Amino acid sequence: MPTDTPPPGQPDDAMVDLLVKQVTEGLSPAEQRALDVMDSELASAYLRDLERAAAAVTLAGSTGGEPLPAALSARIAQQAAEHFAAPGNAAANHNVAANQVADLTEARTAAAEKARVEQSLAPSPVPARAGRFGGYGWLAAAACLVLAIFGWERSPPPLPPVVVVAPPPVTPPPPAQPAPPTAAEERAALLAKTDSLKIPLGATKDPAAAGVTGDVVWDPATQRGFLHFAGLAPNDPAVRQYQIWIFDAGRDKRYPVDGGVFDVPANAGEVIIPIRASLMVRKPAAFAVTVEKPGGVVVTGREHVIALGATS
Repeated sequence: MPTDTPPPGQPDDAMVDLLVKQVTEGLSPAEQRALDVMDSELASAYLRDLERAAAAVTLAGSTGGEPLPAALSARIAQQAAEHFAAPGNAAANHNVAANQVADLTEARTAAAEKARVEQSLAPSPVPARAGRFGGYGWLAAAACLVLAIFGWERSPPPLPPVVVVAPPPVTPPPPAQPAPPTAAEERAALLAKTDSLKIPLGATKDPAAAGVTGDVVWDPATQRGFLHFAGLAPNDPAVRQYQIWIFDAGRDKRYPVDGGVFDVPANAGEVIIPIRASLMVRKPAAFAVTVEKPGGVVVTGREHVIALGATS
């Protein structure tokens, strides 16, 4: 017996077997109990259809008092067996039902015609049992017809519509930020400006200035500039530091503007140092570099001036 689960609203093979036996032979107490625990509403609906089919078969079989022709009976029985062995979809079952209706009509017509002809010759009584049911082939065909029609009328409800959920939008990563320009690149940009000041720096007679060469580029508009040195001796930041000074013609020359402190690492060769003026420089007149204590001083004593350059 097939073990496939039937579609919703249709009986399984066990229920069909019990219902057919109830209509044809009657059920034993054990079989009746087995039927009672099944879906009562579904069983009742199929039982009514089977009983109507049995009644139709009875009427067809009693018309002429003769069983169906052998070829037609075999055809109906084969169709019923194929239906119970491998049930199809709802549309296929509907086609089988239509064929079974045609077969029953053909059976009734053939039986009636044969009875009419033979009745005038030598009619012979047929046992009531054989005339009423004519074997299981008729009832199987009727059951096939009922199941096909019932299954077609009770086709499963349509599946709910498939809702396609769009994936969330993918946010592209932000573009990579360009690397900041190096001190050399910024100095080159200032040198390219026509209104920037380019001032050479000369070494003084201080022993720490031996072999030093350099220059200054300064932009009065942006108050930005760079020192460029070669040959400047490395320093120990814990002992001393270099400090930049800007002399402003609009201020007292005793108090140059602090441009920040810097260090020269060992084996540096050339260094480029940004100038960070602590005050606005309106009229730059000269730039100087001194050697001071760590952290620098507010006012330089100018004891160790190692480089100096004037704007004019």
